[in-house]
Order: sequence, then structure tokens, then C-alpha cells
Amino acid sequence: MATVEEWTLWLHIAAGVVALAAGFGALATTKGGRRHRQSGRVFVASMAVVVATVFVLLAVAPSAFRVFLALVAVFSGYLAFSGYRALSRKRPADDARAVDWTAAAAVVVACLGLGGWGALRLVSGDSFGMVMGVFGAIGVGFGVLDVREFRATDTAGEWTVAHLQRMLGAFVATVSAVSAVNLTSALGVAAWLWPTAVGVPLIAYFSRAYSRPSSE
Repeated sequence: MATVEEWTLWLHIAAGVVALAAGFGALATTKGGRRHRQSGRVFVASMAVVVATVFVLLAVAPSAFRVFLALVAVFSGYLAFSGYRALSRKRPADDARAVDWTAAAAVVVACLGLGGWGALRLVSGDSFGMVMGVFGAIGVGFGVLDVREFRATDTAGEWTVAHLQRMLGAFVATVSAVSAVNLTSALGVAAWLWPTAVGVPLIAYFSRAYSRPSSE
């Protein structure tokens, strides 16, 4: 009979596969259309399951690697959550709420820990510390950016870019996890980092493209 850990692991894997498929669906459909919205909702829900099951796995069988996965889950889960919440910014009356501030603070703290841990591993000669440092820096950057936007008095028109950046970032994190599971034996640390190397320029490109109308 399967254990709680085994069932949770299978649920984690299944949710990751659904998130990957839904992410592709959201990218491939017309932005703002019904299919895009449906795919986006499935993606966010699947990411929530991915994050939750990581913490269950950590509680059932703690290990240093699962602590790392939990910190990465906070990072990737925050991107999906904040990307979804960014949609409310198209309604000026909807300011950042307590849940937004709490989530931003959590990702900053988690990613500072992740980045600091990565720095220590790099100093000790472990190249995997680079992965931790990159994810940590990105997570802190998004968290700090969101806090600054929460404090701003005029963020009209920024919700589109914020939504796009965070959803793409969460999707890149999902691709990174799938790549790490299947390609680490062949690519090593690069299996974790190549999706970020490809994804960051794409996020920058689409951010510029979608921000032009609001800046004119």
C-alpha cells in the first residue's frame, strides 16, 4: 500500500504536469480570451497544489534538499499568486491587501535565505549554489518591486505588464523543475538554469512590447 509520502509525490508530479500544459495553453491562446483565462486559472490552481505538496513532503520526510525545494516553491508560487493578483490592478479601487503584503514579505525572506544559502555553497566549492543564488535574487527582486508598487499612489496601466512578468516567471520556474528532474544527469546545473536564461530575455521583450501603449 502506498504511503502518504508516495501519494503526495505522485500528486506533486501530476500537478506539475498539469501546470506545464496549462502554461503552454495560456501562452498559445489569445490574451484576455476565454481559453486564455481558463488556462490561466488551471495554471494557478495547479501551482497551488505543487507548492502545498512540497511542504507536505518536507513535513513527512525532512531533508536539506526538500528545504531547498520548499524555498523554491515559495518563489515560484509567489510569481503565480502575484501574477493572478495583478489583474486586480486594472481596477483602481483595489489596492494591495494584507494578503499581498504578507506574500511579498514571505518571498523576500525566503529568497534572502535561499540566496544566502547559495552563497555559502558557492564559497565551499559547490556549483549548485549558483542555482540557489539566481532563484534567490530573482525572488527578492520581484518581492521588492511589488512592495514599491504597493506603496505607489499611481500604478494605472501597470497591471498588464506585472501580470505578464509574473505568470511567465512562474511558467519558467515550472519548466526549470521539469528540466531539472529529467536533464540534470546530462546537463548538471545547466538543467536548472537554461529556462531562466531563455525566459528572462523573453519576459523583458514582452514587457517592453506591452508597456508601450501605456507610455505613449
